[in-house]
Amino acid sequence: MPVVREFRLPDLGEGLTGAEVVRWMVEVGEVIAIDQPVVEVETAKAVVEVPCPYGGVVTARYGEEGEEIAVGAPLVTVAVAGPGGGSDEPVGSAGSAGSAGSAPAGSSASAEVERPLVGYGVAETGKGGRRRRVGAAVGGPLAPVVPAAPAAPVVPAAPAAPAAPAVVPVISPLVRRLAREQGVDLTALTGSGPDGLIMRADVERAVAAMVAAPVAAKAAGAGASVASENVVPLRGLRKAVAEKLSRSHREIPAATCWVDADATELMALRRQLNATPGPKVSVLALLARICTVALARFPELNSSVTEDGSGIVRHSAVHLGFAAQGERGLVVPVVRDAQDRSTEQLVEELARLTESARGSSLSPAELTGGTFTLNNYGVFGVDGSTPILNHPEAAMLGVGRIVAKPWVHGGELAVREVTQLSFTFDHRVCDGGTAGGFLRFVADCVEQPGMLLRQL
Repeated sequence: MPVVREFRLPDLGEGLTGAEVVRWMVEVGEVIAIDQPVVEVETAKAVVEVPCPYGGVVTARYGEEGEEIAVGAPLVTVAVAGPGGGSDEPVGSAGSAGSAGSAPAGSSASAEVERPLVGYGVAETGKGGRRRRVGAAVGGPLAPVVPAAPAAPVVPAAPAAPAAPAVVPVISPLVRRLAREQGVDLTALTGSGPDGLIMRADVERAVAAMVAAPVAAKAAGAGASVASENVVPLRGLRKAVAEKLSRSHREIPAATCWVDADATELMALRRQLNATPGPKVSVLALLARICTVALARFPELNSSVTEDGSGIVRHSAVHLGFAAQGERGLVVPVVRDAQDRSTEQLVEELARLTESARGSSLSPAELTGGTFTLNNYGVFGVDGSTPILNHPEAAMLGVGRIVAKPWVHGGELAVREVTQLSFTFDHRVCDGGTAGGFLRFVADCVEQPGMLLRQL
């Protein structure tokens, strides 16, 4: 006898509270296999496909495309074949029997251990499988019948209203998203499609009318301007970035110091390295190598303050984050154990993570756990910046563009390749002397890269 199992949205990363539905990959009534992806969601860290640990017939989906779903909220329900494998009874009766708890205590259905969700840990086995009531999702109506009388239509007299005015005749989730983003009330529209179905053109006409109304009012001299502003909701990555930067700005007393450095010798070293066989060495890789050496000399900067602010955690490994621009915006991939990697290994890992960032294919694990950030904002053509720290990290090195400038070298004025280095740090973990010492050491390595040989 079929049993309806409810699959809830798992925690897809470190402390994530929800995810936005990007695309459904299955339809109601479709037969799916165990661990088959059923939905694509966007979290604060990445776009991921979520596999379902049950195999059977999809009986219900929860959430429209573009809708936010909380961790632990239902995603889909699946009618799974019972211990006898029978499929003659309808799903509705199977769900009723399951919810009534009439299965024998020793049956394999009640003792069944939930399969682990691939890639997201093992499900708890100490809890009994809680089955949701599926009468409303499968066999019965989707909602109680609402009398038509109490509903007050928003628009003047229209042709005969449907029996359930709360049900909006829209099939396409794209139409719903367009209406939601533009602030259009779908219940106030009369669809031009078959049986009153609301089409994209209906929503676009409503948006045009909303835009034209303020213009007409202004032309007629009617009161103050009522031009509407387009409010873009904070969702997914943008929302996570906003929350993290706001928290960092509130909690971390950050300070920034900076210095100009002659990078001529560093660029000459790079040209020498790239003239030999092997992967091409980037400026970012050389700066990453300098950072790992500098953090070994100033370990207090590879740290973070505890959640309650009562202590400082000194990290033994350097998990080096670096800013990278991707299709979803600015992300910070993390190079694990950067202190143990050679320069060529840093080159390869930085290149791999950068390519993944451009293709929006970074996993949550590759975007979390950093202990120090390297920000090469010189790629945007700017010289300096006072960035906000990547909470809960305690420090960030910023590098501006490298440009030809007049510079006093060897007692004479010469044209040299100069860059500006900035260092932002959490004043709770160190004083200005430590931060200044770190930045000066980095600048010396940029100006005299041979110093690295003494430290390696």
